[in-house]
Amino acid sequence: MFLDYGTNVAEYPGWQKLFRQYQPPALIVWGKGDHIFPADGAHPYTRDLKTVEMHLLDAGHFALETHLDFITERMQAFLKRTAGS
Repeated sequence: MFLDYGTNVAEYPGWQKLFRQYQPPALIVWGKGDHIFPADGAHPYTRDLKTVEMHLLDAGHFALETHLDFITERMQAFLKRTAGS
């Protein structure tokens, strides 16, 4: 994945277009201290999507290791609210 990640960046405009067109609901849970995917990368989703729930956690890249209960609760609640959207 790391060797090919650079090719993903060229795909971003296409994904953003699909987000704007289809408006899938999105739950974004991001570690503020993530050095692989910095937190600034979370905010652009709010420009393209109308239904966004975002949580910036005091965590790094492996937020599930430190915030599993919080993330699990948010995922379950989000899926209940948006199922069938």
